[in-house]
Amino acid sequence: MSSIQNTNIIPGPVLLKISTGKFILTEGTRIYSDKELLKVSEYLKNFLLPATGNNLIIKERKEKIGNDSSINLKLTDNEGKLGFEGYTIEISPKEINITAPYPVGIFYGIQTLRLLLPPEIENNVKVEGIEWQIACLKLEDFPRFSWRGYMLDEARHFHGKDVVKKMLDLMALLKLNKFHWHLTDDQGWRIEIKKYPKLIEIGSKREETQEGSRFSKKRDGLSHSGYYTQEDIQEIIEYAKDRFIQIIPEIDIPGHTRAALASYPDLSCKGYPFRVSTHWGFHKDVMCVGKEEVFEFLQNVLKEIIDLFPANIIHIGGDEVLKERWKSCPDCQLRLKNEGLKNEKELQLYFTNRIIAFLTNLKQKTVIWNDALKKNLGGRPICQYWFRGKKEVLEYLKNGGDVIISDFKYTYLDHSYSFTPLKLAYKFDPIPKKLEEKYHKHVLGLEAPMWGEYTPNIKRLEWQTFPRLIVFAEIGWTPQLKKNFNSFKERLDTFLKRFDLLGINYANSREVKGNVLKRLFKVFTLLTEEKGGT
Repeated sequence: MSSIQNTNIIPGPVLLKISTGKFILTEGTRIYSDKELLKVSEYLKNFLLPATGNNLIIKERKEKIGNDSSINLKLTDNEGKLGFEGYTIEISPKEINITAPYPVGIFYGIQTLRLLLPPEIENNVKVEGIEWQIACLKLEDFPRFSWRGYMLDEARHFHGKDVVKKMLDLMALLKLNKFHWHLTDDQGWRIEIKKYPKLIEIGSKREETQEGSRFSKKRDGLSHSGYYTQEDIQEIIEYAKDRFIQIIPEIDIPGHTRAALASYPDLSCKGYPFRVSTHWGFHKDVMCVGKEEVFEFLQNVLKEIIDLFPANIIHIGGDEVLKERWKSCPDCQLRLKNEGLKNEKELQLYFTNRIIAFLTNLKQKTVIWNDALKKNLGGRPICQYWFRGKKEVLEYLKNGGDVIISDFKYTYLDHSYSFTPLKLAYKFDPIPKKLEEKYHKHVLGLEAPMWGEYTPNIKRLEWQTFPRLIVFAEIGWTPQLKKNFNSFKERLDTFLKRFDLLGINYANSREVKGNVLKRLFKVFTLLTEEKGGT
């Protein structure tokens, strides 16, 4: 059994050496911290308190006296080896030393320390009769990729602040650092824009919701609504910041916009009344590229988004844009003619370039789905790959473009476990097979999307997300050569005991194996609602 298995750390660390002896956490243990790390120290103290009952004292490192056991948090200048997010841990019978070049590394070291303690540390009440011991060891750790993301779609089903904060906490435990928040789509607009109040008055509400398979005509007859105020957004951003997670909002345009068009019909080519969509898939009615008022609307919306979100990264979608309305729209055809464009595909390119230029001028980095990746695309946005067009994505990488990999065959958490069983998910590697090593640096990392059509409640959301998101956390962090599925499964068994104590509803070992017969016809499972998780 490997040392990683012995310690049950997920994601697996870069280097780990276990020695003899153990550190025992007691009420006499002190936390000594650099001044810049006092907030992180409070996080550690508050985490340890409920289960242990030990209200540890925090002091600055320069005040260290006596011979009590201690947890020492210290910033170093070892960035060259550890990078921005790396850290080291050294544990002896009397001391735990967590060092890192930056506070984020200290925070990740604390998450590893959490996993070195018994699973019972996850209790929110004092646990009697347990010795809080950790094996003595030396550990050096840093991530393989800088982008380790989770996408939550709340346009289809709104979950609210408590659920988002819970997911952010679990992301932090897994050392995931990017929260891609899909806030708008055909089925709902979930963020307050003060200049356009109808976006939440109308766009955040739908009359009913599709049930059953992708092509089902059945509806549940129940209204669904919900949105975040700007104050809610600010609260969640601060919560994520304390966990070293960047939030990347997605305003999906010019397609997937029925909720916006229901709020402001003049933004469409037809201009007639719409209702917020009650069924899945994508729609013919998209934003009109020929009307200047559409660009004025989007610029005003994006200005409010920029003022809210400090990450300076905005996802503008660009996927699945049907162009039928543009072909018969006088405004779009006039735009096409005046701009010297050949066809409606170039009309979308014109739209994308104009939005990217606007955001670039405001010092924002843009992310697009690879559907919008076309020749003559300006602004060098980050491309998020999900399906088709791999040749174009490889070419973009070779030309210096940055890419996030979300290959739908592996990373889509809404897919059935028959389509993507746990073992298949673990085989995924973000680096394309045909990509030369000199271009690997442009693969920023990976992201696992949790599309929300079939996640109406937190139990179902958790069941679809876990344990596959744990797999992708390891893929994003652990060196490729150190990945081992058998080791991962053994570590996962202990890891999931923490989820039991936290009340997380994950898919069990039988469910994540999938069904062999169904897997032979796995493409058909994409068109049906997954059973389980309720």
